[in-house]
Order: sequence, then C-alpha cells, then structure tokens
Amino acid sequence: MRALAAEASKLASLPAVWIAAAAGVLVPGVVAVITASSTRGAIARGAATVAGADTGYQELAFGVVGAIILGVVAISSEHFTESAESGGGRQLTTSLTAVPSRLRFLLAKVAAVAITGAVLAIIASGTTMGVIHVVLGEHTPAMGADDVPRLAGVVCYWVCTALLASGITVLTRHGVVPLAVLIANTSVVSVTYLLTKITPLANYLPDMAGVRMFIRKLPGSTAEISPLTGGLVMTAWVAVLLVVAAISFTRRDA
Repeated sequence: MRALAAEASKLASLPAVWIAAAAGVLVPGVVAVITASSTRGAIARGAATVAGADTGYQELAFGVVGAIILGVVAISSEHFTESAESGGGRQLTTSLTAVPSRLRFLLAKVAAVAITGAVLAIIASGTTMGVIHVVLGEHTPAMGADDVPRLAGVVCYWVCTALLASGITVLTRHGVVPLAVLIANTSVVSVTYLLTKITPLANYLPDMAGVRMFIRKLPGSTAEISPLTGGLVMTAWVAVLLVVAAISFTRRDA
C-alpha cells in the first residue's frame, strides 16, 4: 500500500497527467456538443426523432486519448534524465532505491494507473452524458438498465487502454513512439479498423474488441461480438502484454 500511495502521489505531481485528465474530459465533451447539436438540427428538420443508441458512447471512445496519455506518461516519466544541476540521474533509479523489488514497483505503478484511469473514465462519462442531456433535452435516449453495464464497459475500456499504453511504454522505455502511434490510431486513422476490412480476425485486436463493451453499432462492421466477449478479449491482451512487460522489466538493466 505504501508503494501504491507513492506512485499515486507521483502521478498527481506530473503536469502531463493533469493534461491527460483535461483531454479525457474535454475531448468527449466537446465532440458530444458538436454531435448533439447536429442531431438536434436533424430532429428539427424532421430527419430524426431521437438521438441514436450510441450517442455519448461514441464520444467516450474518442476520449480514451486521455487514458493513453496517462498510461504512457506514468512509465516514461521514470526514464526522464534530470538536469545536471539535479545530478543528471533518472527518476527510475530513485524509485528502485525506495522499492528494491522491481515486480512490486511495477505492480504499484500499474495499480495507480488503473485506479486513476477508472476515476477519469467515471468523470468523463458523467460529463459527456450530462452534455448530451443538456443539448438534446427531451430527445435524449432514455437511460435504462442496459446503460449500467455499458458505462461499466466504458470504465473497463479506458482502464485497459491505459494499461496497454503503460505496458508498451515499459517495453520501449520511451514515450514518444507509443504516444504517437496510439493517439493516431484512436483519433486520426484507425489502422486496426482498416485491418478489419482485410481480415475479420482484426476484430479481435484489443481496441476493436474492447469497444464492443459499450458501442452497439460499429459503423461498417458485420462481426458479431458480444460485450462480454469483447471485454474478455481485451483483458486477455492486457494481461499478456503486462506479463511480457514485467518479465522484460525485471530482467534488463535499469
């Protein structure tokens, strides 16, 4: 618990983590305003009567960029070289001095990322759904029992994505490449989505499977993957990657 508290404190002290929090809340919120305004205009023209079933959830899929930043920065910050005035060392050296067990240190780091990612997802979900309700008013799809597991799926998706980002960064020991690749795949051109057009097996890549936990109608996809299956597939990817990252981290030089 002491190691976990220390890692949580370190995360809170990183400016990039606060940027991740802002991005995680603002990105889906802003996109929600745009899409909800467009939907309201369509309703006013008679082209629609109510928002789609995935309204709000699609925006939260974009907001996962905040979880990506969180996962990458949590690990890459350990490899930053301090200024000459501070001794020119790295945070990782200090961290391993305080917690000699590399596995315990990594577990504490991963736990801190998971908890922070879950809190961020909950805040972003509440904010995004609130925006949708304010903009659309009575045309907002009624919340039902189905929304509880879907919102839980959002939290699970964000946590898993943050852990995937952390695991990749542990392997690369640098934040630029995983940050650029993961953000681009999420918000610019989704390579994994394009791969589903080539082979149906791409639907079982972590992000494509995980998004099924809360997205009911994935545009252009004919694959039938249940929310539970999608969650299990993504969790399996995360577990394997973290095991590989742990083995690599405990065996190589700091």
